[in-house]
Amino acid sequence: MSEPTVTTGASPQRQDENQSVVKAAGMIGVATFSSRILGFIRDMVLARLFGATPAADAFFVAYRIPNLLRELFAEGSMSAAFIPVFTEYHTLKSKRDAWEMASAAFTTLLTIVTGVTLIGILGAPWIAWLIGWGFHADPERMTLTTVLTRVMFPYLMFISLAALAMGILNSLRAFAAPAFSPVFFNIFIIGCSLFLAPVMPEPILGVAIGVVAGGAAQFAMQLPGLKSRGMLFGFKFHPGHPGVRKVGRLMIPSLLGLSVTQINITVSTILGSFFAGGPTYLFYGMRLIQFPLGIFGVALATAILPTLSAQAARGALDELRTTLGFGLRMILFIILPAMVGLILLRTPIVHLFFEHGTFTAHDTAETAFAVLCYGVGLWAFGGVRIIVSAFYSLKDTTTPAVSAAIAVAANILFSLVLMTRLGAAGLALATALAAMVNGGILVVVLNRRLGGVEWKTVGRSAGRVLMACVPILMVCWWVAGAQVWTHPADWVEKSVMLFAAIGLSVGGYLGVHALFQSEELGVVWGMVRRKFGRLAGR
Repeated sequence: MSEPTVTTGASPQRQDENQSVVKAAGMIGVATFSSRILGFIRDMVLARLFGATPAADAFFVAYRIPNLLRELFAEGSMSAAFIPVFTEYHTLKSKRDAWEMASAAFTTLLTIVTGVTLIGILGAPWIAWLIGWGFHADPERMTLTTVLTRVMFPYLMFISLAALAMGILNSLRAFAAPAFSPVFFNIFIIGCSLFLAPVMPEPILGVAIGVVAGGAAQFAMQLPGLKSRGMLFGFKFHPGHPGVRKVGRLMIPSLLGLSVTQINITVSTILGSFFAGGPTYLFYGMRLIQFPLGIFGVALATAILPTLSAQAARGALDELRTTLGFGLRMILFIILPAMVGLILLRTPIVHLFFEHGTFTAHDTAETAFAVLCYGVGLWAFGGVRIIVSAFYSLKDTTTPAVSAAIAVAANILFSLVLMTRLGAAGLALATALAAMVNGGILVVVLNRRLGGVEWKTVGRSAGRVLMACVPILMVCWWVAGAQVWTHPADWVEKSVMLFAAIGLSVGGYLGVHALFQSEELGVVWGMVRRKFGRLAGR
C-alpha cells in the first residue's frame, strides 16, 4: 500500500499553516481525549450512583443554567470575541499593550461575573422554577433543584476566568495547559462523588460541590503558563479600555451566536423535565455526542481561530479562504465516520458504559434513542464551529447571532412538534435539525461574504469520506446486531467486541483513505511521522 502524500499544489506557507493548525488541533485533541475519558468515568460513576432518579434529574436541570452561562460568558462568546482582539494587539502592538488589554479584560470580566453569580444565588428559586418547568408538581424535587442551582452558581465565575486565560494562551499558540485543564474538573467531580457525596445529607450535593471545585482548579492550572509568558494579568479596572470596548462590542451579539447549541439544549432540558428521566437521558445522550465533537470538532475550531484571526488582521482573505476550506475538510474527515459509528453502536455503548447500578435497561433504550436523534446532526454541530470561527476572525459577530436566533426559534418549533411523538428523544432530534438550519444559513452568508470557498475541494473530500465509511458501516452493523447485547452479564466479551469493532472500523476507514492518497490523511500522517522521528532522534 502506498504511503499517503500531501498535495503539492499548495504553497509551502499554506502547507505550514495547515500543518500548524493540525498540530495544534492534535495537541488539543489528545488533551480533550484525556478529559473525555475521565468525563466518561465521571458519567459512569454518576449513572451507577444516581441512575435516572429524581435527584439525578434535579442535578442535570440545575447544572444546565451555570453550564449555559459558561457558554455565554466564558468558553463561547468571551473566547470568540477576545482572541481576535488580543491577537491584533499582540501582532500589531507591543507586549505591554497586550498585557494591559488582557488585565483590563480580566478585571472587567471578574466584576461582571461576580455580579451575575450573586444575582444567580439570590434568584435561584425563580431560576429553578423556570428551568424545571416540569417539576412544579413535585415540591421536593423543585426544592432540591433550587439548592443545587445556588451551590453551583459560583462555578460560572471560575470557568469564565479560565476561559479568559485560555483565550490568552491560545492566542500565543500555547494550547497544552488550557486543553488539559478540564481533566482536573472531572477529577474533582469524580472524587467528590465517591468520597464527599456519601457523607452528605443529600448525596447529590457532593457532586454539585465538586463542580465548583473543579472550575476553580481549571482556572488555577493555567496561571503558571500565563506567568511564564509574561501575561499573568493584574487588577486594572479600566472598562473604557479600547480593547475591552471592542471585545464587548463583539461579545454582545456573539452571546447568542456561538452558544446556539447550548441554548437549544437548555430548551430541551426545560421541555424534557416534563418526562420522567428526560433530563438525564438527554444529558447522557449529548455527552456521547460531545465525545467526538469535543475531541475533534471543538479542538479544530479552537486551533484554527488564531490562524484565521491573524490572516484577517493582515487582510489576507485568500489565505483565510484556504484555511477555512482546509478546516471544513478536516472536520468532515473526522466527524462523519464518528457519526456513523456512534449511531450504529449507540445501544452497545450506552449498555456497556452506563447500564450498571441504578441505571436500568429501560434507561439504556431511552438514552440510545436520544443518541440516535442527536447523532444525525453531529456533522452540523462540528461544521458550525468552524464556520462561526471564520465569522469571528472577521470580527463579524452579528451574522452568527441573527442565524442563531432563527435556529433557536426553529428548535422551539421542532421541539413542540416532535416531543409529542417521540418523547424526550424528539427534543434531541429538534436540536439536531436546528443545528442544520443554523449551519445552512451561515454557509450561504459566508460564501457571499468571502466570494466563495473551496467548495469543489470540500465536496471531493466529502465524497472520499463517505466511501471510506463503508467499512465502518459493515463492521458496526454486524456488531450491533449480535445477541450478546441482550445478555445480562458477559461484560468481558462485550468489551472485546465493542473495542474490536472500533479498531476494525478505524483501520478500514484509514485504509480506504490511504488507497485514495487523501490529503487529509497525508497531513495527519506527516505530522505523526515527524513527531515520532523527533522522539526517535532524542
